[in-house]
Amino acid sequence: QVQLVESGGGLVQPGGSLRLSCAASSNIFYLAWYRQAPGKEREFVASMNWSGGGITYYSDSVKGRFSISRDNAKNTAHLQMVNLKIEDTGVYFCYVNSAGRQAWGQGTQVTVSD
Repeated sequence: QVQLVESGGGLVQPGGSLRLSCAASSNIFYLAWYRQAPGKEREFVASMNWSGGGITYYSDSVKGRFSISRDNAKNTAHLQMVNLKIEDTGVYFCYVNSAGRQAWGQGTQVTVSD
């Protein structure tokens, strides 16, 4: 089973930046970030397909502010978040598919507040 370790969450002021990381124990074929805000269902944030040269997709709410990058040698992806808004607050989860094996990260808290 592929194992994931997430890191990078924290508390920032509106307009601030954070970079989340997701490190996998095996090669990543597909990776997605989801988040769950208080009182809301878990929602899709962004994704990347490794095989197509790193094609990415972003939800409308984060498009232009969030970006995914990857380090294939380290089986690691990063979610760079800039111009954070209060509504970005939530627990962020990394999801990975590795040749049919799937895993969720433990989640990392992102809080955007004054």
